[in-house]
Amino acid sequence: MIYTVTFNPALDYVMYVKDLQSNDINRTEGEQLYYGGKGINVSVILSRLGVKNKALGFLAGFSGRQIEDMLNADSIKNDFVYLKKGYTRINVKIKSDREVDINACGPEIAEEDIRSLFSKLEELKKGDCLVLAGSIPKALPDNMYEKILDSLQDKGIDFVVDATGDLLKNVLKYKPLMVKPNHHELGEIFSVEIKTLEDIERYGRRLQEMGARNVLVSRGKDGAALLDENGGIHTMGNVPGKPVSSVGCGDSMVAGFLAGYYKTGDYAYALKLGSACGNATAFSPSLATKNEIEKMLNNDKLK
Repeated sequence: MIYTVTFNPALDYVMYVKDLQSNDINRTEGEQLYYGGKGINVSVILSRLGVKNKALGFLAGFSGRQIEDMLNADSIKNDFVYLKKGYTRINVKIKSDREVDINACGPEIAEEDIRSLFSKLEELKKGDCLVLAGSIPKALPDNMYEKILDSLQDKGIDFVVDATGDLLKNVLKYKPLMVKPNHHELGEIFSVEIKTLEDIERYGRRLQEMGARNVLVSRGKDGAALLDENGGIHTMGNVPGKPVSSVGCGDSMVAGFLAGYYKTGDYAYALKLGSACGNATAFSPSLATKNEIEKMLNNDKLK
């Protein structure tokens, strides 16, 4: 079983405005409501690929109930901790001749809520996998990832971490199955600019020396590269075209990689399925469907 954790989920309220004005009332041409959060996105794609998983984290208030209802409607198994105060954040996204994103900060999280999450994490057993993705909200301790991984040591659990900077570096000592920086984030860790595949290999190997078993680096328009724990390096390009959105592409790649890895144990296939999921989401207005992923996986240009 794969478990994902989303500390600060959100409802994304997307409004489409033909001509955005700053000095007048704006009226939309339509609206859409999506649930969001990096861990939740991973769970969605895993579920669409038929991989058993459960989404964990924190929800609060009527907006939290809405997310739970939407996840249940989409058959996404979940078991969130409900906070006694506050509301799960609602982010406003305005799509017009220019895009405006307004992201809320989220609710306060009490010590008893943290303890409740740790109780749920105790369910994990040997052979399970835990995905930690995204930043840590101000309501939680900065070392929250470390506390979680430390509590689960010696249980035979795989860990996957999609984070940046010190948040990523500080968990490498727990030997995660996979980490997934993009090429900019990889460069920021070592205060260098990543320009070539050779740069990715050089600094990705340094992450492995620090503890990461596998390093998956997304490269924007240049695709992705995987440095596997056996010393191999695998690359995959992108399908050409104008993306609809970049939201959730990295999360989709993480989910596809895990689905491919646990199905076959083949790192080259895991990278291909991860790339197919990321590309499919890029060309979709929301997270990719199973059919969209399968079409992308069979696309001759995904090499």
